[in-house]
Order: sequence, then C-alpha cells, then structure tokens
Amino acid sequence: MDMKLCIVSGPGQTSVIEVPKPRAGPRDVLLALRACGICGSDAMYISIGGLPGLEGRTPLGHEPAGEVIEVGSEVEGIAVGDHVVVNPMAAPSGIIGSGGTSGGFADYLLIENAVLGTSVAIVPKHIPFEVAALNEPMAVARHAVNRSGVKAGDKVVVFGAGPIGLGATIGYTSLGASVVVVDVIPSRLEKALRVGAIGVIDSASEDVAARLIELHGAAPSRRGEAKSQADIYLDAAGVGAVVDAALASAKHGATLAVVAVHKRPVSIDFGKALGSELDIVFSMGYPTEIFEVTQDIIENWEKYAVIISDRFPFSEVQDALAVAATPGRADKVIVTFE
Repeated sequence: MDMKLCIVSGPGQTSVIEVPKPRAGPRDVLLALRACGICGSDAMYISIGGLPGLEGRTPLGHEPAGEVIEVGSEVEGIAVGDHVVVNPMAAPSGIIGSGGTSGGFADYLLIENAVLGTSVAIVPKHIPFEVAALNEPMAVARHAVNRSGVKAGDKVVVFGAGPIGLGATIGYTSLGASVVVVDVIPSRLEKALRVGAIGVIDSASEDVAARLIELHGAAPSRRGEAKSQADIYLDAAGVGAVVDAALASAKHGATLAVVAVHKRPVSIDFGKALGSELDIVFSMGYPTEIFEVTQDIIENWEKYAVIISDRFPFSEVQDALAVAATPGRADKVIVTFE
C-alpha cells in the first residue's frame, strides 16, 4: 500500500509523490497525520532545491500532529487512538521534515524508537489537531521566553506579532508578565490583544518610545533620555530598527532577547548601550521546551488557535506552501488531513 508525500523536487519546485506506507516495528509507532504547520524554513528549502544530500527529494513538514494507528510490541505508554504531537528532532533517521527521510506533509508518519515524553507527547482529544500542530513552533517561542529570564510581574515588549511573537506573548502572560506588542500590521496587533497583550503599538504610525512609557511607565532617565520601565525586549521581527528601538528605550539592567532570524547584519552602538548594562541573549530552537510548551497549549488552546490564519487540506498542500511563502499573505498556515 502506498501513501502520498510532499517533497522538494527541484529549485522552487515541490511534488506530491507516491511512496510505500511505513509499518511499525517493535519499537515504533505509526501515525495517521491530522495536521502539519508550514514554517518559513520550508520556503527556504524549496528555494534552494532541497537540503544537502537530499536535493530534489527532500521531505517537507516538521510541525506534525497525528493519531496513533499502530503501536510496536515494545513501546510503552502509547496506545492506538492516542492523539500526539511530535518531537521532529528525536527521529533517528534525521530531523523530520528538515533533512531526515520522512516528513509531516504525508498521509502517515513513522515514529522510530518511540518513547513517550521524548519522541511524542499525548494531547487530550478535545484539542483540535490544527492547534496541536503548533507545538513545535511554540516550543521555539517558549525557549525565547525562557532565555529572556522572565519573572512574574516583569514588563515585556515583544517586537513582531507573527506566530513566534504571538506564541511568546501567550507564554509571557502565562508566567505572569505584562506584555506590550509592537508591529506594523493592524490585524496582527488585533490578534496580540486577543491573546493577552495589555497594549499594542503600531510602529508605522506611533512613537514607540513614548507609547512604551505610557503603557509600561517611566523608568529613571539616563543622560537626559526618557526610558521605559520594561524589563525585557524580545525581537521576534528580525529587522535592525527593532534593535535600535529597544536600545533607545531600555532602562538600566534590561534584557534584549533575539529569537528572530536577521538576514542582514545589525549595527549596535555599544557606547550608547554601555551605560544601561543591557543584557543581550540569543535564542534558537528548543533544547528542552518541545514538550514543556505542550501543557500550556492544552491549558490555553483557544488563545493559541488565534495564531492560525489559513487552513488548507492536504490535497492542496502545494497551494498552501505557495501562500505561506508569499510575504504579507498569511501568518500561520496549517495543512489538515481528513
């Protein structure tokens, strides 16, 4: 029996091909895929024709959620019918959908050497699969939250209200922080308010520094410059203007955390930043957060659902990939399976 799998088949090209349906061995579980998110890295893989060693045949999809349909005889704690989210990094044959031999844009996904809490986590059946599929990118957001060292009562500024910025906003508010979100797209700012931000700033039309003082209060001025009371600035936008805005507003001892991918070099005036003793930290991936964030998704799934902007059936996966790769067209695109 065969199944469908979406791959990068050449530079700028994808194909849906027929491949053998996998079977679960004694230590494996087999999932029927129910939802899989599209990441910005998928567009990058497509643009270059696939990943090294898998050119022209790179499986796509590393944000899957599915239903267990086969369980190997040696697997413990996982049963047929369980709804699960997946750690794509744990696959022994390579990262699922990111250089490995399998991908989440497929009818079925084999989880090799399946271990509950390492390979997969079970989610309650009332959680929509499309929301469960946010688990992997939300782990990225949660790692950024953790790296920034947030404490209950902290005041936080999130620059960028895309999926990671919104996920971080939910994470910060879940931990008791007060969050202001900055973006230039009104629909994203509206979503930020829906997921818990106390205020938003349209940086295209508003004075960010002045509005931050209005929303978070004023800290003691330094060198005659007014400063915000914000404790943490998270860059989830990836543009140099964000770094400039954070440095201009940062009070003494504040933290700038960078989770966004900057495609161009950023110039920082260390002389200006020195007096504030600003901490700058970087965040990439999710060393420990892949299933740490799962419980927060379960508890706040209706907020996380707000992040999803578009849904496509698997039969239209190539259209979904094209929409997700079009700047400004969509925020978070989810592919669903019947």
